[in-house]
Amino acid sequence: MNANPVRHNVQQHRFKLDTPAGVAVADYRIAGDVTEVPLRLRGRGHGYHLVRGALEEVRRLNLKVVPQCWFVREVIDRRPEFRNLLR
Repeated sequence: MNANPVRHNVQQHRFKLDTPAGVAVADYRIAGDVTEVPLRLRGRGHGYHLVRGALEEVRRLNLKVVPQCWFVREVIDRRPEFRNLLR
């Protein structure tokens, strides 16, 4: 798993994670989100690390999420500690 921290760029509405093959991102809007991990890195846990960091920031900001991305929904479904973030 990646030890790099997930960074939150409020102005760009984007979470970023540095990986060996590039930057993984999760863009968000008030009405939805988009996640993207470089294709060659999929299946290595980087997407999970990115989404988990984003959800932890959502919790810290006392916000809720309505996931539009299947992967974000899957992370929330599999991790009960994030279910209370659903709106």
